[in-house]
Amino acid sequence: TDQVYSYFQGPKAWKKKMSWSGYWGKKMIDGQFFGTYGCGACCMANIYSTFSPYRCTPVDVYQYTKKITEYGGGGAIEWKYLSQTLHDIGFQNELAAKPGTYEEFRQDISKLPCAMVLVTSYEKNSFWGATPGHYVTIFNYDERTGKVFLADSGTIEHNRRWVPLKSIYQSLKTVSKYQYIRVSNYQEDLNQWKHKKAGGEWIR
Repeated sequence: TDQVYSYFQGPKAWKKKMSWSGYWGKKMIDGQFFGTYGCGACCMANIYSTFSPYRCTPVDVYQYTKKITEYGGGGAIEWKYLSQTLHDIGFQNELAAKPGTYEEFRQDISKLPCAMVLVTSYEKNSFWGATPGHYVTIFNYDERTGKVFLADSGTIEHNRRWVPLKSIYQSLKTVSKYQYIRVSNYQEDLNQWKHKKAGGEWIR
């Protein structure tokens, strides 16, 4: 897990100068503060910087998403643009709906290096509080403990914690068309970006 990137998106972590926070936490981009909508970009930056030989910040991949998709910026990134960007930066991926049972979900996640999931506090027994909808990244399912390593850009207490996968399953936002993106291993021949450096002021 030491090699897993887990960027924060907002001002609280940046004000405290916490690891994985950055200048974007207090920056207004496209008319809105990045901290209010940057979770999808943080997830993609986590995945790209963890599994590829290249590096990027959330702002880097946010700008790239605007360049290659019809995403207009200044708000949450839609599923189709997340999937399109992930493919363009080197990752086979597939949009997925919440399986009918936890065991189906567990088996699926156990086969993946990571997944990007949409969670909410509106579901029964949700692990999140006061969260209408929020993208997070989960890594490294542990068969022995039933836990995943969570990269949560919006919650200081959650980021870089091992949490039960069942808590993720119970928190998936079911009113959305999709609930997660199945991310396969990085493929160099798919990567059309090859962004070499995560620049700007931030704390590793």
